[in-house]
Amino acid sequence: MMELKRCQERALKSVESKAAAAEPHARKKAARILREAAYDVMSADDLCAAVLARSRVTLNFHPDRLIAGGLTVAEGLLRDGEYRSQFETRISSGGLSAYPGGDRDRWERSLFAGAYQAEGAEPCDRPKYGALNVMRYADGASPRFGSCHFRLKAGVLDRCTFTCGDSHAQPEHAGTRKVFMPVLAALLEEVRTTGSALASDVPGAGAFAARCLSAAEPDGKDGLPGPGASGGIGRALDAYVEAQIHGAIRLESDVAALVADPSFQGTATGAQLDALSEAYGIPLYWHPGFRLAAGSVPEDFRGPVMPPLARRVVSSYGTEGASPDAFDAAAIGRAAASLHRQPESWADFGTPDEVLQYLKQLWHVLVRYG
Repeated sequence: MMELKRCQERALKSVESKAAAAEPHARKKAARILREAAYDVMSADDLCAAVLARSRVTLNFHPDRLIAGGLTVAEGLLRDGEYRSQFETRISSGGLSAYPGGDRDRWERSLFAGAYQAEGAEPCDRPKYGALNVMRYADGASPRFGSCHFRLKAGVLDRCTFTCGDSHAQPEHAGTRKVFMPVLAALLEEVRTTGSALASDVPGAGAFAARCLSAAEPDGKDGLPGPGASGGIGRALDAYVEAQIHGAIRLESDVAALVADPSFQGTATGAQLDALSEAYGIPLYWHPGFRLAAGSVPEDFRGPVMPPLARRVVSSYGTEGASPDAFDAAAIGRAAASLHRQPESWADFGTPDEVLQYLKQLWHVLVRYG
């Protein structure tokens, strides 16, 4: 485990302390739910250990978005060899509120007991956000935030904190690798009451437990098979176990694999991903990807502006050689680059900030229906 700064150690310990206090009750709840489901394959503790042993954190990102200086995210990663937080990059595929007094700053103050607001804490010390890919989905645990993802090595789990749901909602259940039971119990309770968790519909807690274990059969390569071997596409826009990674994320030492959207194959972004893979010795895989006809975009998911926006993206930025009326991740990326370079050409859709938000939402539509 890498040496953490004092603020990062404090953040980890604050979550672990709260999780430890909640653990006895969570263990009883998990055991009761499994017992009611007639699941007798293993105990709640053994299930908890098995889930963590078979799961990895994924960091979803859009490689073609532009950062300061006109570089793409992929070019920035290639240059720096490090995955940085929103407090440093000032870009986001969610809300952009990473500044003192902003929403993210307030969420982190609450979750980590003010560790990152303490004297001496710097923006580069802040946690990076991903999700625990319990179901080993090929599109990552949280595709809402990007078309590609890094799969981190098992050792990174030691410096992660986890919440059952996105931290912006200040979820009640949190944990660490040492004390994960409160998170597992919350997932089992969600399955018991709703029949679904982590974007997976299951008939009960026993089936959910079996699904967790079958999603990632170890094959000797970082304990997990390559993308596509199992897991399938998850489309997990909202249902995930968020992971907050404390300390630096260095591509050469912390990343086990890069999994990319196939729409970037044969493009400049694809070449940048190839270069990233080669430079840092990271295996590059391609997941199945998403494509959607503009005419299939609904008006009741992310709002009525989505269908005309999809038609604009297809007509102006559609992928050459693809279905003439369909768009994909690369097409949305080209539209986002156009917005950055020629914002006036998008005035009929709103201000640059509004259009940027619409393009993020169009990506959600593609993940949901593509």
